[in-house]
Amino acid sequence: MTSTRDSLGAEKSDPTDPNGTSDPNGTSDPTRPTGPTGASGAAAPPAGRRARGIGAIIQRPLIPDRPGRRLPQLILGLALYGVSDALVIQSGLGVEPWDALSQGLSRTVGLGIGMWTNIIGALVLLLWIPLRNKPGLGTVCNVLLVGTVMDLYLTWTPAPDALWLRWTVLLSGVVLNGVATGAYIGAGLGPGPRDGLMTGWAARGHSIRGVRWLIELTVLAIGFLLGATLGVGTVIYALAIGPLAQLFIPMFDLERRAAKERSAAGTA
Repeated sequence: MTSTRDSLGAEKSDPTDPNGTSDPNGTSDPTRPTGPTGASGAAAPPAGRRARGIGAIIQRPLIPDRPGRRLPQLILGLALYGVSDALVIQSGLGVEPWDALSQGLSRTVGLGIGMWTNIIGALVLLLWIPLRNKPGLGTVCNVLLVGTVMDLYLTWTPAPDALWLRWTVLLSGVVLNGVATGAYIGAGLGPGPRDGLMTGWAARGHSIRGVRWLIELTVLAIGFLLGATLGVGTVIYALAIGPLAQLFIPMFDLERRAAKERSAAGTA
């Protein structure tokens, strides 16, 4: 639109304005849109913005349901973690480091492996205090559920005898442990006691990889001295769990998905 100013400073519109926004007196109405208008007289949004807005409206009903999905995902992830740990133990081909400590204590002192898993988790939480870590709901559920599910599964299911079946159980347990790790971490309700210990220590300027190796080699050595079963399963778990967690955590990461949806809605 072209315009001139009169002696009072008012802006005059060109009557030949192709946008049709000038009034009969030749003065521009500041409340009237200057772009293309729809049937109601309101400015019509650009086509790209209109398309993004429709996408945001379609996605918006999913967002209120997302907090309600976190707790079930957490519980199922922790239960699957207990089952997968029990599968690795049942294979008899070697256990992962923290389970080695639980198994060694179970064989030396008594109580079930799962019970010791819960006790160790609670004791590890005490190490959070100097690190100033704050436990979340997921942290508490981790302490209570993983070991309980392990003991229930080991009590109710027989250990395999055939070597091929033991290998199947071992590999299934390792893969399912990666899925479970992605599910309970992706719920975003707090890390497990052992994960929190590693990340809290690493946050003080140490390498997360170095901290993890130091802690897990320590508990593995103690478990071995107490009579835990170490073997090829221990090595397979140590080599595979990192890549598996890296694969499955993004698949279940509700926090990342919600952030992407909020970002998409904000730019619509």
